[in-house]
Amino acid sequence: MRAVIRRDAPQPDAMTGDDSPAQRELTKFRQYFAAPGDRAPEFAVYKSDSVKKQLDKLFHGKCAYCESFFASTAPVDVEHYRPKGAVNEDADHPGYWWLGMDWDNLLPSCIDCNRKRKQMMPVLSAKLLTLQEGPRGFSHGVLSSSGKKDSFPVLGTRAVFETSAIASEYPLLIDPCRDNPDEHLRFYIDRANLIGLVIPRSHAGAGLPIFGVNGADEAIRAVIDEALETGLSLKGVVSIHVYGLNRLGLVQERTRLLRQLEFLEMLALDVGSMAQSLEPDPANPQPNDVRDEGIARRLYLLQEQVLREMGRMAKPDAPYSAMVRTWIEGFKARLMGRGD
Repeated sequence: MRAVIRRDAPQPDAMTGDDSPAQRELTKFRQYFAAPGDRAPEFAVYKSDSVKKQLDKLFHGKCAYCESFFASTAPVDVEHYRPKGAVNEDADHPGYWWLGMDWDNLLPSCIDCNRKRKQMMPVLSAKLLTLQEGPRGFSHGVLSSSGKKDSFPVLGTRAVFETSAIASEYPLLIDPCRDNPDEHLRFYIDRANLIGLVIPRSHAGAGLPIFGVNGADEAIRAVIDEALETGLSLKGVVSIHVYGLNRLGLVQERTRLLRQLEFLEMLALDVGSMAQSLEPDPANPQPNDVRDEGIARRLYLLQEQVLREMGRMAKPDAPYSAMVRTWIEGFKARLMGRGD
């Protein structure tokens, strides 16, 4: 997950203007909740093509949560950060209906991050160290339900009406347009048993007083308690488990990318070494020196292309770019450690 600035994409046409489809839909819902009838209006504006187009532009065709490309496998789920029609953790809550057509509340999601279903997961733990214990990553995994759908656990007083104070809530899920995910999440990359896991960061917010967790099952409450004890980000811990950021299929896709990066690193280092060995040494000329400066230059150019490709894989429009950034930081540290 990476931070995204929402103003980088203009508001969709369907949500622009005082007489926009979004405003007309909001008026219908206000009238319904002022005097409830037999049948509630339907949410429709969030599905409009202009909304999908702008979300696609803003997130480069990627899921807002896991950074997977969804266009080649399934249509995007236009996801409501605050759920529009119900709250999974509060059976009496009507949903944040007044935000059902609010541009700032919409995010693009892949099916796996948004729809609840059973996925192979690591054993539920705030630290997520269980995946690092053996050579088989998911050998201690369990089938667990993940996917956001209508989930929205918060600390504090949950807003129930349009006039309620949203500021009284402390959401326990990361919104990449409101939060900086780097403050709450980081990647652990195991190069010996190639795997990339999302784990929570240490965070000052972990010290927040628990003045009521509005919406968390027993398992989530357990990892919240563990996060508080160990000083880890509450948002990071809960987001990892609700969005399923370490589900088996997703970890496998990230591992494929890590294999590419490992190959590129090896190629860059080998090509650089070959180029260096072919450069004539003007300070120590040798008779019958067969080294070729022209070939060395071409090899250095090839090395530059390899390094540029690594950089391209870390750009916002590339899949799993947050993980790639972490890998590149490690690559730079390994270069420094080589002393060359």
